Amino acid sequence: MDRPQMFSFSELSSATNDFSVDNKIGAGSFGNVYKGNLQDGREVAIKRGEVSVKTKKFQEKEIAFDSELVLLSRLNHKHLVGLVGFCQEKDERLLVYEYMSNGALHDHLHSKNNVEKSRSILNSWTVRIKIALDAARGIEYLHSYAVPPIVHRDIKSSNILLDVNWAARVSDFGLSLILEPESEHESMPIKAVGTVGYIDPEYYVLNVLTAKSDVYGFGVVLLELLTGKRAVFKNEEDGTGPMGIVEYAGPLILAGQLQRVLDKRVGPPEMNEVEAVQLVAHTAICCVNLEGKERPSMSDIVLNLERALARSEDNPGTLSPATLSIRLG
Repeated sequence: MDRPQMFSFSELSSATNDFSVDNKIGAGSFGNVYKGNLQDGREVAIKRGEVSVKTKKFQEKEIAFDSELVLLSRLNHKHLVGLVGFCQEKDERLLVYEYMSNGALHDHLHSKNNVEKSRSILNSWTVRIKIALDAARGIEYLHSYAVPPIVHRDIKSSNILLDVNWAARVSDFGLSLILEPESEHESMPIKAVGTVGYIDPEYYVLNVLTAKSDVYGFGVVLLELLTGKRAVFKNEEDGTGPMGIVEYAGPLILAGQLQRVLDKRVGPPEMNEVEAVQLVAHTAICCVNLEGKERPSMSDIVLNLERALARSEDNPGTLSPATLSIRLG
């Protein structure tokens, strides 16, 4: 793997038209993200740490920058957004990533323009299952193949980016931590961080971090893919206040009423997709179990999503009724 390139601040400023609003494509942990064009023609995404006079803010930015630089410099996987380089000048801290031309999963699922099936390539069960599998493989790599293992701590649909071929990659490692103990089943006492709607309740209450905290966040992403709803949304049906997707979809899926929660923009699953969608829903419910030890590992999840994708791509008529008997460990 190539070592990250060191850039000057003026190079990156020039690549982004002086960090113009027109070039801004999002916000990550501790900074805004801009599209940039390097002098050699490469398209990149550049995250610029907030330029703040507050000492505490600067320390947080410094920690996030160092964490992401160290982690991404030694990670290399086709379902993780790759680091191209960095810049460290005076108070400026910038990270340069591969550019993901199709943006964030969140923006496709929740776009105001995405109102019917024909409006998005993502309005297909097979495409959604493929995206889930790609992201799961990226997180599995962090948990099981990175040495030592890494917990992302901010798994959400806005941190799953789509490249030019619609392959999904996990991004934003500003909150990620190396899981010090050798086993992913062990835990570290650490103050909870993350995003409302995705944060593991057990981690939030007990301040104990394990790899299963990422599994919970991924379960919420699976529910987003199934329902098309945000992690926290306004419940239009009964006019109540904000509702979490887990409390909305969980009871209905467990009661065998999956059809009631499925995203209407995608439409009812075709005959060969029914079993696949059920398997994704079953996996999602296991992921958002309140007890971390009852949640599957990312390797279990990858296996289930591989099965789901194979079934959704199957020709109709090759269904086996035994799918939902699969136990997730």
